[in-house]
Amino acid sequence: MAKVVYLPLDERPCNYLFPQRLAEMTDLEVVVPDINILGRKKQPADTAAVRQWLLNEAEGADYLLVSIDLLIYGGIVPSRLHHLTFEECLERLSVLNEIKERHPSVKIHAFNLIMRVPNNNKDEEEPDYYKFHGGQIFKYSYLTDKSERSQLSEAEHAELEQLKAAIPPEYLNDFVGRRAVNQQVNHYTLKLAHEGVIEHLVIPLDDNSEYGFSPKEQSLMICRVEELNIMDRVLIYPGADEIGCTMFAHIFCELKQYKPEIFVRYSSTRGPLIKPKYEDRSLGESIKSHITASGAVMADHSGDTSLVLIVNSPAVDQAGMAEQIPFRDRHRSYFSEIHYREIAEAMESYLRKGKHVALGDVATCNGGDAVLMNLLKQKGLLDRLTAYAGWNTSGNTLGTVIAHFVIISYYLERPDHARYSEILRESRKFYYERLVEDFIYQSIVRQDMLANDLPGLGASYYVISHCLDEVHGILAAKMNQATERYFGDISEGRIKLSHLNFPWTRMFEIGFGLDLEPVTE
Repeated sequence: MAKVVYLPLDERPCNYLFPQRLAEMTDLEVVVPDINILGRKKQPADTAAVRQWLLNEAEGADYLLVSIDLLIYGGIVPSRLHHLTFEECLERLSVLNEIKERHPSVKIHAFNLIMRVPNNNKDEEEPDYYKFHGGQIFKYSYLTDKSERSQLSEAEHAELEQLKAAIPPEYLNDFVGRRAVNQQVNHYTLKLAHEGVIEHLVIPLDDNSEYGFSPKEQSLMICRVEELNIMDRVLIYPGADEIGCTMFAHIFCELKQYKPEIFVRYSSTRGPLIKPKYEDRSLGESIKSHITASGAVMADHSGDTSLVLIVNSPAVDQAGMAEQIPFRDRHRSYFSEIHYREIAEAMESYLRKGKHVALGDVATCNGGDAVLMNLLKQKGLLDRLTAYAGWNTSGNTLGTVIAHFVIISYYLERPDHARYSEILRESRKFYYERLVEDFIYQSIVRQDMLANDLPGLGASYYVISHCLDEVHGILAAKMNQATERYFGDISEGRIKLSHLNFPWTRMFEIGFGLDLEPVTE
């Protein structure tokens, strides 16, 4: 059994647990660190303990799948807050060279983010001053990059000058200085890839836009990749919290010498051409990156493959994309340029032909599209799909659903595998876990609680710690009720939820356990 040593981006379920759940539907062994050394949110991981853990577990390992951000900074949020020098970063990174020297046969796959520049005034995951100057820093980033690539209008030039005067220099210097260190680290990982220390490297752009610090740094890195002639082992594209799943799928395919072909079908003609919110490129180009990074390729026609990825796609760029708001309040393109009925009929048709169908639900941000999901329930299709995701950003969703689809497709073609029944059961559990969190929680229960329960408790999206027991109780009751309403009649059993919680004591994500109880006569 091949051994994969996995160091996640942080301790949240999407990074720590999702890849483990994928591993449970394989015959690979995945080893992860004790969650207690991984820190929590703004508290960085114990990087010394992480280093020692990697050195210990590298013994007998076939692959290391390593988050550079956790290895060096202590996690995704600490990567935005640290005060390390470049030399201190290199000292922490040197453990990869040490492991490669001790164990030349181990294959190191790694990922490190291009740091985001959020367009908001929130300091929950950023430096404290972002609460007051975050939007200004974003716009400064946007306009400075745009001025270097194209002509600013008079109004934009005036705005840039105003921003320079409005943002305190010590805050801007702190933000830009940290980015400079992080960028040096990212370029050094390209050197490690060139030298063969890192065999496969993914550099995701965390929440980015068409202009700004992130796309500027991306351009420099892509040029450096070309100079070093390492295009065959480096990928740079939008993403973050799904990368552990994506890269595990890539390792799986490499070990199995498996290269699945996936046909992609959109719910909107405009779908592949739009630029999703929080990303800098068209949806179609991002999907190419996610499929390639997972170890698969795109099929030219649905007749060429048994794997069909349905993408419920928006038809409007960026700001026009709907969050979890009432259907009537969405951009008008949702009424005219997305054909819900046709895509549901297409799913049914593919299933009739014996295809395996996955759904990447990215028409709305931060949760699944209730319009489509209600239609699929009406048509009895919710328990007939192979994989699903619909959480947070387009990249988070696509990376998760494609990784699951790629891995389980290998076993669906091999029903005589010794562990086939067990593997299929784990796959179905992960499928329903995604539906329960991405649709039931993010699209239904979270909105209900925010509107109807939290105000009476003096709580809000980020403020629930003072009434956590009450909020947990409400969460459990509403999750069980909604899950029963949507999945009470599925053929595979009764969904039982347990240990519902908020990993970062906020409403953004949940942790939970899920089991499928067999139906008894």
